[in-house]
Amino acid sequence: MAVGEPLLLGDVVSAAAAVDPDAMALVAPDGTTSSWSALAAELVAIAGHVVARVGPGGRVAAVGANHPAWVSLYYGVPMAGRVLVPLNHRLAPSELAAQVARSGAGWVVGDGEQLARLADAGVDAGMLSGWDSLAVGSSGASTTDTAAGASSSVTPVNTSSSDDPAWLLFTSGTTGRPKGAVLTHASLLAAVAASAGARPVDPDDVYLFCFPLCHVAGYNVVHRHAHRRPVVLAERFDAASFCQLVADHGVTSTSLAATMLASLCTHLDEHPAARSALTSLRVVAYGAAPMPTALLRRAHDLLGVDFTQGYGMTELSGNAVFLDAAAHRRGLAGDESLLSAAGWAAPGVEVRTCDPETGEVVGVGDVGEIEVRAPQVMAGYWDDPVTTAATIRSGWLRTGDLGTLDDTGLLRVVDRAKDVIVTGGENVSSREVEDVVLTAPGVAAVAVVGVADPTWGENVCAVIVPDVGATVDPDEVVSVVRSRLAGFKAPRHVVVVDALPTNAAGKVIKAELRAWLSANPDLVGPRR
Repeated sequence: MAVGEPLLLGDVVSAAAAVDPDAMALVAPDGTTSSWSALAAELVAIAGHVVARVGPGGRVAAVGANHPAWVSLYYGVPMAGRVLVPLNHRLAPSELAAQVARSGAGWVVGDGEQLARLADAGVDAGMLSGWDSLAVGSSGASTTDTAAGASSSVTPVNTSSSDDPAWLLFTSGTTGRPKGAVLTHASLLAAVAASAGARPVDPDDVYLFCFPLCHVAGYNVVHRHAHRRPVVLAERFDAASFCQLVADHGVTSTSLAATMLASLCTHLDEHPAARSALTSLRVVAYGAAPMPTALLRRAHDLLGVDFTQGYGMTELSGNAVFLDAAAHRRGLAGDESLLSAAGWAAPGVEVRTCDPETGEVVGVGDVGEIEVRAPQVMAGYWDDPVTTAATIRSGWLRTGDLGTLDDTGLLRVVDRAKDVIVTGGENVSSREVEDVVLTAPGVAAVAVVGVADPTWGENVCAVIVPDVGATVDPDEVVSVVRSRLAGFKAPRHVVVVDALPTNAAGKVIKAELRAWLSANPDLVGPRR
């Protein structure tokens, strides 16, 4: 990292403020900027507010769209020896209220709309404060805040140890009820160090962050800050505003999900002049969901930038495996098999593939559950020792993903373990089918899941979002898959929808999709 090796999250900002106090640290969605010295002062003020309201080790929840207060909370809450609980504002009020209750949060901050939703869901209004209550010099009081004496005059700095919890992040819930992953100062900074070793930050980097700050992807903000590089925040991803932000701030790097990149490509196709706004952009990182090869090639042709991929998850405090720019260049130049790989383990990270039942390591090239051992592995699941013990075995995190490793250590993700469809005794990788369905005419996006069948156990079902103005022919989709894959892998059901359910990171929530299909059998129709 650029400034020594920080032991605590707050050290990232204080070190940068000591070296370059007037340099830009953060650009808010409304265009206002914060220097390192201003951000450092904000953290001290927030720590004071937190100490006045929440006891040692207590939790502070935050909810709302991207806002500069999120970044201050990233560092300021752990600085006070408390734990930040980011909440996804896209959840239903009852889900948000349940996570507040499960975390035992003693204070909730956020934007007015989200706080009103929480109050309506039964969360004690006295716990709720708006973003402005965190401002430097604020007393922290609000019309719904009953805490007394909250003041920035209480200024504890770095009262934590590196193994203390810093963030409590609820998992994306792609396979079931969200679990609270406990991330420590050490695990988050280890994820930053892994990224720095595998995906170095240029000395003139300006990073645009488009994901929701309530997501573990926010560790990328800390990653850039650890190199004293500024971060530009987008309130949300929109292709037109993305181009404007790149032009306005000379953005050189960003992270995008596949859905975002596809939207950007469509915008550039429809507005060719917008390409001139992106001349400073050099690197696009991606992750969260598989990137179709065709989309990667299309984006490369339009943008002319380097690409990098990160494989990780909430339980890993960020990314742990990377496919770097050089590998992408080789893949785009002809070694296409590289483009479907996750990459190699970052420095300090160990990866292995094991039999999910026995835990025995499988052979080179054989499919097994991906397990990771590294300092960035979470401390465990909040108040859930049974699930923690089942997930972390002898220091190895069971990811729930299936994959292979070759003799160079190159990891390929085959599928989520729970997304393997078993039909007639045969295993079908939903991702493999999805990759082929995406090549069918008129298909913009697809999720392949299993639907129950009394004879076959499960049938393969493709849920498709068509291109704008296009019509998807189910028979043609099935024909395309049959021409590329074994007959038992072809969809027996094709359902066309306007949109797929996704979480804040752009991942399709297949558990929700399965439940919807189960509740609406008429939409699934008879087996083909």
